[in-house]
Amino acid sequence: MVGVNLKAETMALMDKRSAMETEMNSIVERLCIPGGPGLSGNLIDSEGFPRTEFDIPVVRAERRRLAELRNEHSEITEKINVNIQILHSARPTSKKDSGSPEGSISLGAVSSLSASVQSAGFSATSHAMDVDLVTSIPFAMVDEITESSPAAEDGLQLGDQVVKFGSVEGGDNLMQRLAAEAQSNQGQAVSVGVIRQGAKVDLSVTPRIWQGRGLLGCHFRLV
Repeated sequence: MVGVNLKAETMALMDKRSAMETEMNSIVERLCIPGGPGLSGNLIDSEGFPRTEFDIPVVRAERRRLAELRNEHSEITEKINVNIQILHSARPTSKKDSGSPEGSISLGAVSSLSASVQSAGFSATSHAMDVDLVTSIPFAMVDEITESSPAAEDGLQLGDQVVKFGSVEGGDNLMQRLAAEAQSNQGQAVSVGVIRQGAKVDLSVTPRIWQGRGLLGCHFRLV
């Protein structure tokens, strides 16, 4: 029953990853409150002294914990992807068979896993006896967002993990490409995909001039 055991392991990994994402979002929210230190703000003032408005040991501990969670999150995601590939390579030998061979997993079980994967931020498309999974991998996180900004009004939230911003879905020179995408689509809706609390959320964000800085009023941090 290798397939069944692998499915159980994968579901456990997904639960663990979801809990990690919740903890990561909580840390980001605490660090990025108005007037807060942010994820990478300087903790030393212009004269070289520790900034008294922050509890520096706590800030450093939370930043360190966030870095650890990000690394572990990447490792777990990679393991989940490998498991899914193995599960989807196991097929029943016949549509009429009521059971599955030992070491494989039934289509029903794979479909159940696919539904769970989709709710955790994956996109699944079924084609008869085949299921094609496309994994959404975040490449940036919203670590600052201004109230009443275009980004905030259009639905982006602090801690959102970006998997798609217009034509940008990963690759090199991400910050430059994100800025160019916003500039080239000023006044036009841009399709944005994020992972929020472990679930995939699709948004439409329109870069535009407003009373604040930039066209969006938010800051992306690469992950």
